[in-house]
Amino acid sequence: MDESRQDSKRTQLSSELVIETAAAIADDEGLDSVTLTRVAKELGTSQPALYRHVESYDDLIRSLGLRGREILSDRLTEAAVGLSGRDAVRAMGLAWRRLVSDHPGLYSATDRYPCAGDDELEEAVDRIVATLGHAVRGFDLTEDDAVHAARTLRSAFHGFAHLESGDGHPLKQDLDDSFDHLIELLCAGIQAVRP
Repeated sequence: MDESRQDSKRTQLSSELVIETAAAIADDEGLDSVTLTRVAKELGTSQPALYRHVESYDDLIRSLGLRGREILSDRLTEAAVGLSGRDAVRAMGLAWRRLVSDHPGLYSATDRYPCAGDDELEEAVDRIVATLGHAVRGFDLTEDDAVHAARTLRSAFHGFAHLESGDGHPLKQDLDDSFDHLIELLCAGIQAVRP
């Protein structure tokens, strides 16, 4: 990196730039490649300079997890616009898989820092569950059953995408077919619990 570009990055250093840089490293090289030293090097600054923008390594990972959840929530919302029931469930599941494919490192950060007791992270998870809950409105569920269904969708989509991103589906069957089966099973299960 040339010196004038380093100087430009130094003067523009912000929390947003630090998080964006860490997210890019995570997506390109894996979350384990993200260190404060690595981020500082990429930005052409010193590690101590980063502490004006992130409190610690844990704070950086927390911020990445929050960013990943915010992007996921946005993508789920966009995917389900104008849809309900089975169509919304499928669209959201596909959006989840695409996010993990597009941002594997950022997504893996969502599991790296605990949510419990962190109001901002818990709220981000609640938004995802609420968005999924909107998808199941077309199934005429009670409010409690809608929450259970939304949590089930979250668990299933996370599990499938997490395994897919880590080559955890070694059998020869097509993953898209397996995903279609997952959607069918989920929707059949949701329909089965309708009052």
